[in-house]
Amino acid sequence: MAGNAVKRSSQVVVPKQPKWYDRIAAWLIFALIRVVSFTLRIRTEVHPAHSEGKKTGVIFGVWHNRLALSMTAYDHWPNRTGRLAVMVSASKDGGFLSGILECFGVQPVRGSSSRRGPQALRELTTWARRGYELAITPDGPRGPCYVVQEGIVALAQLTEMPLVPVACNMRWKIRIKSWDRFQIPLPFSRCEIIFGAPIRVPREISAADREQFRLQFENAIKSIAKD
Repeated sequence: MAGNAVKRSSQVVVPKQPKWYDRIAAWLIFALIRVVSFTLRIRTEVHPAHSEGKKTGVIFGVWHNRLALSMTAYDHWPNRTGRLAVMVSASKDGGFLSGILECFGVQPVRGSSSRRGPQALRELTTWARRGYELAITPDGPRGPCYVVQEGIVALAQLTEMPLVPVACNMRWKIRIKSWDRFQIPLPFSRCEIIFGAPIRVPREISAADREQFRLQFENAIKSIAKD
């Protein structure tokens, strides 16, 4: 996402926090997402490897331009624990998104591939140990669009939790002219939510193997996300 995080002289990145007016706007967007989601005609497809009723930790990966329906998708995850931690940019825009996620009862963890990434990965690992599921937009916060960054693979190594590709495919939508061509769902649209096959990343792998897993996960999301 655009925007600059605050940096102290120690070079520690301090995430931008939402202001009171940001929180009001965040609640309004949260309410709008809930209303629109209620009107959608949703079909859910879950890979057989995800045995229903078995609540184990996973790491969800969904393209940045599908963020508007990411929490709606989580509501349809059959093994939902209700405890979710999400990586969000340390920028001002990330602070606004954090406010929306908090309305959904989600724990935001501030960081990205460009700012505060290592700290955020460590924090996400801590939340995983507490029994939380994790989620990342692997092509965010600035793209390139539909290109998975290495961070999600590193997180899978650290936590030993499987990666789950997620897609929210909407028939009726508005596309914004942004780097990711952000998608806004329209009311009463047909929506297909897909949870793909899990991908497990061994804790000890070489750099070449890490790149192979990155490509595997990237191709997995591409195969289920339809534009």
